Amino acid sequence: MKNNNKLKVGVIGLGHQSLEDHIPAIKASLDVNLVAVVEIDKNRLQSFLKDNPAVRGYKSLDNFLKKEKVDFIILAVPHYLHDEMTKKIIKNKIHILKEKPFSTNLKEAKEIIKMANKYNVKVSTTLQRRFNPIYSTFFQLADKIGKPFYIEIKYTFFTDKPGEGWRGKNKLAGGGCLLDMGYHMVDLLMWYFGLADKVMAETSCTGNDFQQYDAEDTAQVLFKWESKSLWGSLLVSRVIPPKQEFLNLYGTRGCIHLERGKIERYSSNGELCESLKRENSWPSAAQDQLDYFIKVIRGEKENINSPESHLCHLAFIEAAYKSKILNKYINPKEFF
Repeated sequence: MKNNNKLKVGVIGLGHQSLEDHIPAIKASLDVNLVAVVEIDKNRLQSFLKDNPAVRGYKSLDNFLKKEKVDFIILAVPHYLHDEMTKKIIKNKIHILKEKPFSTNLKEAKEIIKMANKYNVKVSTTLQRRFNPIYSTFFQLADKIGKPFYIEIKYTFFTDKPGEGWRGKNKLAGGGCLLDMGYHMVDLLMWYFGLADKVMAETSCTGNDFQQYDAEDTAQVLFKWESKSLWGSLLVSRVIPPKQEFLNLYGTRGCIHLERGKIERYSSNGELCESLKRENSWPSAAQDQLDYFIKVIRGEKENINSPESHLCHLAFIEAAYKSKILNKYINPKEFF
């Protein structure tokens, strides 16, 4: 049965995230039609349009906005384009589902929030882990390990060209691995525990003998909640093998181990008490994320990844960068 109430969507940027996650999710959705895309790379755009003849293509956002009428846009572009494009789209009163980070800094984030409220535009940041049941199960298991006292987070992989492209340039990226890939881990921290009272970081950009770059390739962040007697560490790197991604929460009666596709609870003596695994959950998380945002636009769901919710993320990251400069703990709550 044909759905005549489908929303019209445009995709800005035909990079990996769009081609592997967003566009397949759009095609699988019963509630949305992809009508147009924007991509500055001529060959990439032509290749996409050849495979998708019903979709219109543009090389600039301005031309897209002049000629297309869409209900929302999926924005997946390099960091240095995020803020400017987000504000331009908001002025056109078009809802936005955008790639992380929400913004490159708190100042821009607050300006975007004011504009979104002024024009009554819904803006949400894509964080697929929030739509993966493995990650949402954390809350249930965490209640079973007694009083938590330490958090250990690690997200690392190795690339032999960490300085290549805009990600290696701090001016373009707004930050290095902490703001980029680390944003996912910061989101888990905010989701599970809230904003810490103290943050201190050490960073480096020396993990490659053959390239020079100024956006950190490795960041180690210590954080603490004074009232909870809870502290932890976050290690993020683009030059540390092997590829690993996990969060461990240690409590007085056991611990939780969380990674992609699996969550486990252990007793204090190391015995596995229970576990949950899910295969092939990433594509469905992209689909669930899109479907949820459609319901946000229609007023059927709360915007759980609203602009306001990301002020804590950016305060944490800015406090980490400031602590590196000042060589002392910084209270991220003072950034509001």
